[in-house]
Amino acid sequence: MGQRILITNSPADALQELLAAHNACNVFILADTNTARIAVPRLMAGCPALSGAETIVVSPGDENKNLTALSSVWEALTAGGATRHSVLVNVGGGMVTDLGGFAAATFKRGIGFINVPTTLLGAVDAAVGGKTGINFAGLKNEVGVFRQADAVVLSSVFFDTLPESEFMSGYAEVIKHALIDSSESLSRVLDRDSSGRAGGAMLNLLAESVEVKRRIVAEDPCETGLRKALNLGHTAGHAFEAMAMERNAPVPHGYAVAWGLVVDMVLSHIRLGFPSAVLRQVAGYVCRHYPAPALRCADYPHLLELMRHDKKNRDARHINFTLLKAPGEVLTDIDVPEEDICAALDIFRDLMHI
Repeated sequence: MGQRILITNSPADALQELLAAHNACNVFILADTNTARIAVPRLMAGCPALSGAETIVVSPGDENKNLTALSSVWEALTAGGATRHSVLVNVGGGMVTDLGGFAAATFKRGIGFINVPTTLLGAVDAAVGGKTGINFAGLKNEVGVFRQADAVVLSSVFFDTLPESEFMSGYAEVIKHALIDSSESLSRVLDRDSSGRAGGAMLNLLAESVEVKRRIVAEDPCETGLRKALNLGHTAGHAFEAMAMERNAPVPHGYAVAWGLVVDMVLSHIRLGFPSAVLRQVAGYVCRHYPAPALRCADYPHLLELMRHDKKNRDARHINFTLLKAPGEVLTDIDVPEEDICAALDIFRDLMHI
């Protein structure tokens, strides 16, 4: 059964429709401390089906997407009398939908869940596509399962509540989807009017971006082939993110993805002839909107070691990338030698004025 995706700026009405049709024995809400305060009351005010729901609250931040938080969700579901006919509504960013999806997929071997992402990153990345999981042993998303949400309610109404850094973190994934899709899509994304986040124009960009992911996931739900296109920017990006966490200076996920996109486009230019004009256009956008990482040549060996741990690799000796011949022309499972990665990191530092 395909995942139902509702794109609307009336999320409470959409949630009411979904829960009324679900006929659940009881409903639980998972939120972090921020969305429990800001988003959940707005949804409950317009959705009578949530009136008796118990809210499970976890600490925000990807560093809290861990086994301790997962156990606390299971414990709350148990204490609340959840059964296999219960529904968990995940209200929050990617941390909440990743954690809540994994908790729901494994509790009593699987209960229903609905994702209501409140961040742009959550809407275009974590909430759609069926990847759930937690961080483990210092590695991002190391433990999880593929499990589609019963439905996803996508809306831009909460985006005005986001700090600029959080919004731009999500916009990196929008850029990624545009690069995967076409030159025309990339132009629309890079030319976005930055004056509004919550209106119809942003909702249209959101719908277009999510459709790119939905189309790919429908063809390859368990990432055996085409879905690897969505890893663009993530091999280097996850390494940047992990190194920042190790230094106790975590960066937003989308910042790391934005940096990873530039690295991947440099590699794409070196190995596949990706157009230098497009590379410079996107790199310029990233340089203007995403603060550069603290990166030295001495960091390269550790970054390479982190890349070897990436789940996309066939084994620890090879580092695989998703690369582009041009916007819309994606190649996956490209085995890149370490000397090319180091050269790309040198060029990345030049482009980011590090």
